Amino acid sequence: MADADDLFLNGARVEATPLGALIADNYGHFTVLQVEDARARGLGLHLARLDEGSRVLFGSALEPARVRAYLRAALAGVRGAQVLRVHVFARAFDRQRPGAPVVPDVLVMRTRAVPRAATPLAVKTFHHRRVLPEIKHVGTFPLFHFRRLAQAEGFDDALFVDAAGEIAEGSVWNVVFFDGARFVWPAAPQLPGVAKRLLQTGLHRLGQPSEERALALGDLERFRAAFFSNALQPVRPLARIDAVEFAGDAAAAATLAAAYETNPWEDI
Repeated sequence: MADADDLFLNGARVEATPLGALIADNYGHFTVLQVEDARARGLGLHLARLDEGSRVLFGSALEPARVRAYLRAALAGVRGAQVLRVHVFARAFDRQRPGAPVVPDVLVMRTRAVPRAATPLAVKTFHHRRVLPEIKHVGTFPLFHFRRLAQAEGFDDALFVDAAGEIAEGSVWNVVFFDGARFVWPAAPQLPGVAKRLLQTGLHRLGQPSEERALALGDLERFRAAFFSNALQPVRPLARIDAVEFAGDAAAAATLAAAYETNPWEDI
């Protein structure tokens, strides 16, 4: 990209920084993790996600040791529950030659964690499939726009259904269903969320039946419970999807929470 010589925020000149590339190109990927006293569950999965995303988008590896050093720097002198957003972009990225390999840059943003919400969510379905659904990239405009549309109609969030009519994923979350005997995950293309993978691993450890299979909207009435899951909120019940209401299952929610907690904390 061209050098960013002049930046103005709300009409006032601000110092140009290397982040000008991030603003101008909006090309990159990220991960978000919750940290407790410089430890995180699924840290290895987050680091692997960042490396894979960098190889796909920038043609270059992003070594886990390098990222961990940046995370430690962001957490220096900080204790307690924190949220880290690791945003990967590249100042050397060339819009005219986007296929040229470049070394990625890493921006770490730290905020204090907030209490997890427990109120069941009502979600509305939309036909949408993310570009490169397997990558947690920065193309988030449609995700929040569909959430906005859902809230305008009295719902809390959006759930995406692909062109074939299969349930895929939520705006920034994965969904899992419970039929009274087993947990069922949609098989349509989606982001393999870290929390989803930790839950699946934990369910296996606990000997709880779990599977992925194609799910259509017409299948929803077969389930007694459904759950939202992402890195900041591993388990949250859904009250309804469109007009389909779920009775809920406290025991299933407790099983998912226990499955998540079987995954060890990893030192950053």
